[in-house]
Amino acid sequence: MARSFFLRHALCTVVAVLVALLLVPLLAPATVHGAASFVIVNQDAANVGLNDPTPAAPVGGNPGTTLGQQRLFAYQRAAEIWGAVLNSPVPIQVGASFDPLTCTATSAVFSRGGPVGWTRDFAGAPLAGTWYPTPLENALRGVDSDLASVDMAVGVNRDLGQPGCFAGIPFYLGLDGNHGSAVDLVAVLLHEFAHGLGFTTRTDATGALMSGFPTVFDLFLFDTTLGLSWPQMTDAQRAASAVSRRKLVWAGSNVGAAVPSVLQIGTPELQATAPVSLADTYPVGTATFGPPLNSSGLGGEVMPVVDQPDGTGLACTPLSAINTLAVNGKVALVDRGTCTFALKAKNVQNAGAIGAIIVDNVVAPVPPGLGGADPTVTIPSVSIINADGNAFKSALRFRSRARSGVLVTMRFNTATYAGTDAAGRMVMATPNPPTFGFPPFSSGVSIVHWDWSATPNLLMEPDISGNLTHSVNVPQDLTLAALRDLGWP
Repeated sequence: MARSFFLRHALCTVVAVLVALLLVPLLAPATVHGAASFVIVNQDAANVGLNDPTPAAPVGGNPGTTLGQQRLFAYQRAAEIWGAVLNSPVPIQVGASFDPLTCTATSAVFSRGGPVGWTRDFAGAPLAGTWYPTPLENALRGVDSDLASVDMAVGVNRDLGQPGCFAGIPFYLGLDGNHGSAVDLVAVLLHEFAHGLGFTTRTDATGALMSGFPTVFDLFLFDTTLGLSWPQMTDAQRAASAVSRRKLVWAGSNVGAAVPSVLQIGTPELQATAPVSLADTYPVGTATFGPPLNSSGLGGEVMPVVDQPDGTGLACTPLSAINTLAVNGKVALVDRGTCTFALKAKNVQNAGAIGAIIVDNVVAPVPPGLGGADPTVTIPSVSIINADGNAFKSALRFRSRARSGVLVTMRFNTATYAGTDAAGRMVMATPNPPTFGFPPFSSGVSIVHWDWSATPNLLMEPDISGNLTHSVNVPQDLTLAALRDLGWP
């Protein structure tokens, strides 16, 4: 039997941070009983975090009368939810803490979580040469392999909502999901518990497996370009796969079977067919004005609007004769900014464009929705992320005044589910180029989450969305299905 002790913290936003665990609880542990029992081990110092004595009025079914008590009740609720759907003859010990995590006025690490150890080739292991996270190892063996240590660690940002750290947007400590504009702490904890239970990897940015062996999570990562699973690849292939946008998918049968019950059928998309260097399918944001995308799609040649000294095109005023010549009968490419989306669409429509593509002007992982209203807009409009817009602009450098050779179809693809590839497999988050401050490979973000394109939003996306429920199961969510793929009973 080989054991490796590492902390793997999967973050909801910016960066991964490693911390040392305090192994002696400061308060008596709280045990939550279900099909699996969780023991919440309070690792905070006196008068902070889970021990904060600040008086608090009960809220949303949380009966705690101090801030620390309410935080502990939120941990217990997350444990109850997971305990009701998993089976383990061994109690799962959760190291719980509120910590000063990375935070600014506009971005924050909400939380971090992961198993504290990994073991392979233990007695009764389902697969040889495969690392299993401590909680799953214990559940499969029926024995706690290390009674002195917690099995997983879940830390929460204790400064959220304070000045300089998402000021005014604190954690909601109620248990009923009615969080309003605040961040639902129970949802955050459900997310981090899932990482602690095994929804994570030990493969690093170089593609190197831990001591040369894959984690059980790695077994279900499949690269659609290479046609290989991660254990079948070289280090270099895995490193490339980790930043191959929308080319890495989850190949587990339980998730695959659950997808039709959870995700929306149909995906708005922009399919580029020429030139070869640009040929791909790009996610798009859709507009509240103009006609909706349909399954047959609108095909055309792309031409850019250029009306700014820096080479961008805002289309906030009627187009010049040169720009009108360029976009007439074409799909117009314009930049976000200065005026409304609807006005941009109306101006290119008036110049004869048959459709509009609006390039986001900020770096983000998903294209923005195009809000606004104008009943006189009769052409379809979509948005694309900044990185994809730059790729289109690069191809358009070789255009003439009226031709570009860049061919696209704007459509609503009814053959796929929102968040999957054409085969119905969940797409993993592989942010590249950098988005929201993530590097191309971001430890704790890349690979260990579903892609942002999933609709409706899912618990294991990189960002905690405001419309999540507290369910981890079908039809609301896919997280339990993923843990079943990993081997959780």
